[in-house]
Amino acid sequence: QVQLVESGGGLVQAGGSLRLSCAASGRTFSRYPMAWFRQVPGKEREFVAAISASGGNTYYADSTKGRFTISRDNAKNTVSLQMNSLKPEDTAVYYCAAYNFAGVPGRTTNNYGYWGQGTQVTVSS
Repeated sequence: QVQLVESGGGLVQAGGSLRLSCAASGRTFSRYPMAWFRQVPGKEREFVAAISASGGNTYYADSTKGRFTISRDNAKNTVSLQMNSLKPEDTAVYYCAAYNFAGVPGRTTNNYGYWGQGTQVTVSS
């Protein structure tokens, strides 16, 4: 069993920054890729960014590339998402997720077996 707990969401003005964190427990954290997704009411959960097990490779959605940075600290079992130049369209509930397999993480919710409870990010215009 894996437990994921997000923190760091909140309200920010457009152009501002937020840093989300996800603390993991219950599994060998460093063996598996991790990702962030986001969701707004009435829409499917959307891929934001992912990071390989070692942290050496990162992957981003086109909408977040250049503005968001995903990182992980395997010694502390945490994964973070630094969000800069935030836009109102970034408003969503953000979820941390753990991939079921080693290797390249997917960009859909398939094969992500563990999810956090989500943290709200609201960007005002």
